[in-house]
Amino acid sequence: MRTDRIAHLYADPGPFASVHVDVSRDSEGGAHQVELYARAVREQLAEQGAPEDLVQTVADRINEVPHEPSPLSRVVVATERGVLLDELVHQRAERPTVTWDVLPDVTAWIEAQDGTVPFVLALVDHEGGDVATYRSDLAAPDEQVGVGSETEHVHKVPGGGWSHLKYQNTSDNVWARNASAVADEVRRHVSEGFRLVVLAGDPKSRSQVREAVEGGPGEVIELPAGGRAEDGGDEALHEAVREVLLEHVVARRVETVHTLKDRLGRGDAVATGLRDVADAFVRGQVDTLLLDAPAAADLQLTMSEHPGLSLGGLEPSGRVRGDLALVAAAAATGAEVVVSPGSTLGGSPVAALLRWDQPAEGSTQ
Repeated sequence: MRTDRIAHLYADPGPFASVHVDVSRDSEGGAHQVELYARAVREQLAEQGAPEDLVQTVADRINEVPHEPSPLSRVVVATERGVLLDELVHQRAERPTVTWDVLPDVTAWIEAQDGTVPFVLALVDHEGGDVATYRSDLAAPDEQVGVGSETEHVHKVPGGGWSHLKYQNTSDNVWARNASAVADEVRRHVSEGFRLVVLAGDPKSRSQVREAVEGGPGEVIELPAGGRAEDGGDEALHEAVREVLLEHVVARRVETVHTLKDRLGRGDAVATGLRDVADAFVRGQVDTLLLDAPAAADLQLTMSEHPGLSLGGLEPSGRVRGDLALVAAAAATGAEVVVSPGSTLGGSPVAALLRWDQPAEGSTQ
């Protein structure tokens, strides 16, 4: 996960109320269950010492009825200065979080986010195209626009001879302009940080868009189906996209784990263990932080043992939860965070891939 999405949290001096709970309403009694969760959130934050007004603000956010389909969980991070983060995730909260701490507790939310892929979905054909962006699954797009739609000549029935040739040239020009308009919209989203582009629709139009956008920073995947008149409609398209997203997540995790294993084998550009990873952050070496989220939550980091460790604008003292400190350090330095089982991390709950342009001093704790 890219930590630029949470970097702003660490500009607030805290302390932080952090909540990540299930807010699905797809079962009988689901609404009542959410009310019970909100009540539990209120009680637990109050027991941990959070101010009453802040407790009520967070509980009210949990009780809000989302206008998106289940399954659904909600993350809220707030301080006495206001709500800093309020997002929905189209997954159930496998590890509910309710904490009042000197650092934001977003590790479980990152774990959920790590299984999602922000992407651009472009449906394009001779009529134009629809370009939408999604940050999780296919519940509802964050943004959707229609482009192109030059159809005056496309729907005419051509005759033969020269008139047919003129029609064909005109139609080809229309298709090309529509594909170009879709490609422009796709490139705009890629420049905003979306790195996966899924193309669906007419094969000819898909190919034109792909040629226009390939070579940039985004990965482009073409679906073999997904036209406006396809059997199965939107659901068939959505199912094909879900398969692509799952394959993408798995491939990304496998690639990261293989990179870690290669570097562990060479003892080069890698760090494992809480203390070594924290020291790598001090040296500005960490490119990617890898966490076994549940196990990492049991770690404790003594801040005085790592002078110079940047946690954004925060300066906690004493002992702090290790996973929260490392996530804060990742956000402060722009490192990515990847969640993976400890069995893939060299036997440690935390590891880090280091930047090649720094001296690599990784070692196993």
